[in-house]
Amino acid sequence: MKILLASVVITLFSLNSLAQVKPALTAKIKTPNARCEECKTKIETYLKRYDGIISINVNFRKGETTVKYVTDRINIEEIKTAIANVGFDADDVPANPDFYKLLPKCCKKPEDGGLPPVKSSGPAGK
Repeated sequence: MKILLASVVITLFSLNSLAQVKPALTAKIKTPNARCEECKTKIETYLKRYDGIISINVNFRKGETTVKYVTDRINIEEIKTAIANVGFDADDVPANPDFYKLLPKCCKKPEDGGLPPVKSSGPAGK
């Protein structure tokens, strides 16, 4: 009888802890001045330090960063701010000017002497 009661209590605690887990979300963030492998490495390395970030993938050819994160540990605005604090624009959050100045020329915006936008090699309209 004691073993059965203990099993029921453990099961209830297990179910309760599962019910409290917040879902993971995936967000695509425009990072238009992330234009090379160095940009990709810089953003991914920096974001890995944050609690709640599950995965990061910077697609510098498309100028976007995909982030999967746990919503009860970090939110999208904190993620955008973190990207901006490395020196890159992140959707509506502009790059931190002090860190943007430290980026190599290839990571700067075209108007600041950086790389031009990557042209699509696919058919027109895609």
